[in-house]
Amino acid sequence: MDFNLSEHQEMVYRLAYEVSKNYSLDYWREKEEKQEFGIEFWKSLVEQGFLGLVIPEEYGGSGYGLSELASAIEGLVRGGAGMAGVWYLMLTEIFLALPIVRFGTEEQKERYLPGIAEGKIEGALALTEPNVGSNTLAIKTTAVKEGDEYVINGRKVFISGIDRASAFILVARTKSLDEVERRSYGLSLFIVDMPNKNVRYTPIPKHGINYSHSCEVYIEDLRVPEDNLLGPLDAGWYVLLDILNPERIGFAIGATSIGYLAVDWAVEYAKNRVVFDRPIGSFQAIQHGLARVYAHLEGARLLSYRAAKTYDSVPLPSDPKSFNEVVGRSQYLREVGRESNIAKYVAVENGIEAVYWAMQTFGGYGYAKEFHVERWWREINLLRLAPVTQQLALNYIARYVLNLPRE
Repeated sequence: MDFNLSEHQEMVYRLAYEVSKNYSLDYWREKEEKQEFGIEFWKSLVEQGFLGLVIPEEYGGSGYGLSELASAIEGLVRGGAGMAGVWYLMLTEIFLALPIVRFGTEEQKERYLPGIAEGKIEGALALTEPNVGSNTLAIKTTAVKEGDEYVINGRKVFISGIDRASAFILVARTKSLDEVERRSYGLSLFIVDMPNKNVRYTPIPKHGINYSHSCEVYIEDLRVPEDNLLGPLDAGWYVLLDILNPERIGFAIGATSIGYLAVDWAVEYAKNRVVFDRPIGSFQAIQHGLARVYAHLEGARLLSYRAAKTYDSVPLPSDPKSFNEVVGRSQYLREVGRESNIAKYVAVENGIEAVYWAMQTFGGYGYAKEFHVERWWREINLLRLAPVTQQLALNYIARYVLNLPRE
């Protein structure tokens, strides 16, 4: 059992870290305050090939897996990008590229993957709804077949990046809950090209991560060609799990990495901040807090990489349009769900604790925007709620790992 990064992971991490270091902490403070997309940072990601990490070489990518993408996220976050290091890769690579790689037809791969790798196509995922929340199987957005098209109507909320997306994946019900044998049947995924006059969006004012807009989305009589169906009809839940699990893993890596970033920043401050004629880093009240959270981060980091490796080991369906084959992969996805929920829960709890102790180390300056920790505090606290609440992660562990009775 090797706990070290592979040669490829180490290479990706180092490159990501160096790219991120080119953008100061003040750069991200300014982007946050002005609510501007970090276009310069984005262009650097494109130039260095990060948008093609999970895309096969024949479509212009590197052909790596989630493990290498996790290394890129870690390097970007720890290099100073904070949550932007997760966010910008997540929206396009995990929400758009990865599901097309795994479930797309050849025509879909040729149409989208090269453009994603070249940075010409940005993505998003339209899943969450205002009256449904985490109860995904109860979504109200509908897709009705008319000839060789689907007509889609519905409303989505907290859809990040759709204001920049060239294409996004839309989750809708193609059969109602009353019509299906199992509640997990009847969902379908569609690739929607943007801009589209039948898709309107409004940014939602929010507490942090304002260098990326999250929007309320209105979908009215949207017509999508049948060829844009991603994966099998009515088996979208099992395709969606191949997005949601890596999303949790990505944010687990992000949570630990932002914890490391905050601790590194606090340690440097503690070495140089002199009070009572000595550095505050010599006081055990400071030392023990930072040492404890660092130890916790080390464990959370290993869990996160273990989850990524588990995801990469799951066999792909030989026919991504086969309902039975895609649904039949649920036994493998259960193991990925185990690892991703454990990693997400542990990483977020310990990442939050790490940023908290960084703020304590800075004292009153930790509350000041010029010292950056308060921004990381606002960013990481989102992960209590998304991509899944900590309580729902515990529910999964209780039900499917500990085999406790269903609530």
